[in-house]
Amino acid sequence: MHATDAPDAPENWELYRHAVVDLHFYDRTVRVEPRSAGTVEGSFPEPAGNAPLHVITAWNPRGRTASAEYNSHAQGLLLDELDRQRFTWWPAAGGDACGTHVEESVAVVGMSDGTARALGRRFGQDAIFAWTPDAWRVSACDSDTAAVSGWAASARSGRTPRLPSAEATREGR
Repeated sequence: MHATDAPDAPENWELYRHAVVDLHFYDRTVRVEPRSAGTVEGSFPEPAGNAPLHVITAWNPRGRTASAEYNSHAQGLLLDELDRQRFTWWPAAGGDACGTHVEESVAVVGMSDGTARALGRRFGQDAIFAWTPDAWRVSACDSDTAAVSGWAASARSGRTPRLPSAEATREGR
């Protein structure tokens, strides 16, 4: 379903549809930006193979700003859950293209869409992202609302922003 006018779309749906995500792989940071449907610019990351990369956060449940302490604790719980289930993940950060709003996130490989949406729902999230070799998708966690677009991936120049490591995030709890 194309969700521009979907009645069951989350309140911040248009913000999610236009969000960009920085994925922090071992040796580089890749920015993924939505593009018109059918557009694929750049390379899908080798560490994922051809499996979808789901981007999930535990920050700011229901799109409402939470304290740094709450967000750190919730993100640590999310990472603990991913580790417990033995998923492979990389740090990520999602937000607006200008960088005025950024949320610590995680890019997970080997997860089904249903599992990703359920995990997002468990952490109070409105939506999750899924990146595949041929599409960028935003999916609501509480409904079947989804928006599919193309994508552009580019290496980030300059200094790679440092997100807290999993250990630092866990210690912050």
